Amino acid sequence: MIVVLKPRTTDEDISKVVKLAKEFGFDVNISKGAEKTIIGIIGDNVYERRDSFEALSCVEKIVAVLKPFKLVSREFHPGDTVINIGDAEIGNGNFEFIAGPCSVESMKQMEMEAEFLSGLGVKFLRGGAFKPRTSPYSFRGLGVKGLKILRKVANEHGMKVVSEIMSEQDLDLFEEYVDVIQVGARSMQNFRLLEKLGGSTKPILLKRGFMSTIEEWLLAAEYLFHHGNDRVILCERGIRTFEKYTRNTLDISAIPLVKNLSHLPVIVDLSHSTGRRDLIRPLSKVVVVSGADGAMIEVHPDPEKALSDGQQSLNFEEFEVTYRASMKLYQMIGEFIWS
Repeated sequence: MIVVLKPRTTDEDISKVVKLAKEFGFDVNISKGAEKTIIGIIGDNVYERRDSFEALSCVEKIVAVLKPFKLVSREFHPGDTVINIGDAEIGNGNFEFIAGPCSVESMKQMEMEAEFLSGLGVKFLRGGAFKPRTSPYSFRGLGVKGLKILRKVANEHGMKVVSEIMSEQDLDLFEEYVDVIQVGARSMQNFRLLEKLGGSTKPILLKRGFMSTIEEWLLAAEYLFHHGNDRVILCERGIRTFEKYTRNTLDISAIPLVKNLSHLPVIVDLSHSTGRRDLIRPLSKVVVVSGADGAMIEVHPDPEKALSDGQQSLNFEEFEVTYRASMKLYQMIGEFIWS
């Protein structure tokens, strides 16, 4: 339930609503806008107490929220959420690239990556240290060593580290070495993990499961919010369909749809959604025009020798062409897209 307060509401008025909600045992979410303050009231049988809130003189109206996800919905938070990570931010009309290899393979490899990407202006360095692989015989990452390599080269080049967590037992390591914790498609509905990450101080990059509906994806984000972490970035990474020419099917419609339903920023993983390097450049332009807040692309100095996902990774030259074309398009039409 959403309680919309009258214009020029005071802090005392807000306190009255919050106190009443707490007395009934409800959770509260406050969103202050330029014109009005909105208070989300969450709990069992909340609508049975509607009259009590309507009786408060500071309340303008009560709005019912029928969607199963509450805290991540536009109704609870009409404005766009912007995720600040040090001197960088995702949202607020920016288009950011998150780039780097599928897996951290060596210090030399990551030094090359960080030097090249930061030279272009990329702020976010991605790399897998703990890799979820379909085959137990595939390269599964360097583990803690990989996280330490990421942190070292990112610090040297002024970049932010993005890496995927596999287990809640590794959270302390990720708190120490990582700036943005990625939840992969296979872990999107690992609710124990989401509960733990709800208590994290780090932003969470939440990938959509490859068999998940948009509602299920947003409910996974709701878990993070419900357990205390409101710094969530959604990542569309393609869904599984009957098509075999691509690794997955990129759901472009999900970008504007989720932006209508939710206030959270949305980026697109172009590498996993296609599985083909020849499609990444044209689709990066589509992603810009769709209104996404950024793109994630796998980049490797020599994709043919990559220990994982080489077929969907761009080499440095290919990424530079893609990056410059996308940013040029964004600079040309960004104001139109976000107006």
